[in-house]
Amino acid sequence: MSTAHMNRRSVISEAVAPWSDIAQLLRGGESGALTPVIIPRHRRRLWWMLPLWLGLFALLAGVMLTLREADADGAADIAYGAIATLSYTAGVALLLIGGLWWWRSSIVEIEQGTHGVLTRYGAVTGTLDAGRHYLWHPWSRVDFVVDVATEIPYSAPVMACPTQENVPLRSIEFFLKFRITDAVLFVRTIGAGNFDLVLSSAVQDAIRQRARRMRTERAYDLRGSDVADMQELLNSQLSRYGVRITGSNIPDVQLPTQYQQHLATRERIAKERTAYEQEWGLIRKRRIDSLGMDIERAKKVRDARIVEVRAALNRAREQVAQLLEEQETNAQRVRFEIETRGRSGLISAENEARAQRALAQAYRDNRAVLQYELARRRLEVGAELVLKAPQPVVVRTDGGSGDHSALSTLIAAQLLPRMAGLPESATPYSDGGRAGGDA
Repeated sequence: MSTAHMNRRSVISEAVAPWSDIAQLLRGGESGALTPVIIPRHRRRLWWMLPLWLGLFALLAGVMLTLREADADGAADIAYGAIATLSYTAGVALLLIGGLWWWRSSIVEIEQGTHGVLTRYGAVTGTLDAGRHYLWHPWSRVDFVVDVATEIPYSAPVMACPTQENVPLRSIEFFLKFRITDAVLFVRTIGAGNFDLVLSSAVQDAIRQRARRMRTERAYDLRGSDVADMQELLNSQLSRYGVRITGSNIPDVQLPTQYQQHLATRERIAKERTAYEQEWGLIRKRRIDSLGMDIERAKKVRDARIVEVRAALNRAREQVAQLLEEQETNAQRVRFEIETRGRSGLISAENEARAQRALAQAYRDNRAVLQYELARRRLEVGAELVLKAPQPVVVRTDGGSGDHSALSTLIAAQLLPRMAGLPESATPYSDGGRAGGDA
């Protein structure tokens, strides 16, 4: 939307036009102005009464001539009769012309979607709906034709509207649609020209109130914002004029040039940031997809390795089971061998034990024999020793006093073997000699 178009304000006015141009003016306006009210240029005059009065006069003249004919004789009677006939003919013709003229001038055709405001002697008496109507009263006329069906668009740009920071916005365009709901109330209370001023003032007041609550940096948020509260406010103000706002919005907001450049810079930076974020989002997505593919490949490799490990584990389990079976077989064989050797050793031990028991029994049985043999052998050895033993010599040096001299005993022990011819090693002790002597 260009600045020239945005700064163009709609103008509501009323126009005076003939009945043939009413439809065109209501639909298209005049010179860019909105024309919801047309004042018809009436062709209805009281000239239609002239033929009626003339016809009535002609009829009265014919009556007078007829009465005069009754009193006349001869040629005068014929003349008065002819003149009376002409008067009657002219009177009837004039009455017909006047009646047709009256009938034609009483016809009023109201355009579809409009109401006609009917007045009599200048006072409003009612409204006429769309269609053909007959106004038989000579002083009844349609003073206004009001469009009550069309939603009339109205654009009202507000210039230098300050914001919350008191920054004047270059312009705020406000667009609305209104419809006239009561034609009589509209034309009697305010009229089209005054309504334009009232509507423009109300719109500017509402826009300025809204802009005062907005921060400058958020001024563009006014575009396309919800203006239902403004519409309700305008309806409450304009309902007294028979007008109802049917729709409204804010199509455009123009900021100051410097602030607009600032916002353009911010917007450009925001767009660049958005572009960078989108680019980073795409890069991130590609990286995530690549990582996802790598993860999937790693999962596949892991699954393959898990399968291989499980297969190796199964083979190892089979090998371990086989080894265990072999070890168990070997252990069983060794156990059997050990048990066999044990049984053999046990049997051998049992046999040996039996033999030992038998031998012990035999030893017990032969003990007495052995003791006897031992005793006999002892006797034999003793006898042999006795035979070979030297004879003891008892030397008594005193007469039996019983006191022995050690020197004398030693000398006797050394001399006796020599005397007996025995070797020196076989020399008995003195105790033995004494024991033998005692024996």
